[in-house]
Amino acid sequence: MKTNVFFSTILSIGLFFTLFSSNILAQNTQVTVSVSGIKSGKGKIVLNVFKDSDGYEKERPYKIFQFDKKALTNGTLVLKCTLDAGVYGITLLDDENSNDKMDKSFIGMPKEGFGFSNFFMEKLKKPSFEDFKIQLKNDNAKIDIKVKYI
Repeated sequence: MKTNVFFSTILSIGLFFTLFSSNILAQNTQVTVSVSGIKSGKGKIVLNVFKDSDGYEKERPYKIFQFDKKALTNGTLVLKCTLDAGVYGITLLDDENSNDKMDKSFIGMPKEGFGFSNFFMEKLKKPSFEDFKIQLKNDNAKIDIKVKYI
């Protein structure tokens, strides 16, 4: 009986330290996203955060952040969000009609603004995850996104 209590106590202490140390290592990073080129104060800005190319290709974001445009100044908006340290790709949608989706023309061209983390799309080809992925460390991160309208 004493042996079981001893091993249970040791196991509980070990589990506590494992959980405590994993929380210390997975510190949150305060991310500042500067969005420029926004043409309208209508609707909202949606940031989709992807952890890898598979999620990006399947359009399954790891996290989604939505922001109103109340603080819009001269086409620029500064947004704040929190993520764990790691590699991410962030896409932006200027959802002007707040319907939570990218509106497209009958030939499939975007009718609303869009953008990518630290990457400006110059061609009409969808970028790969590798084109706009970023590394967030355990300190404050700054990301620039320039909105493109077609």
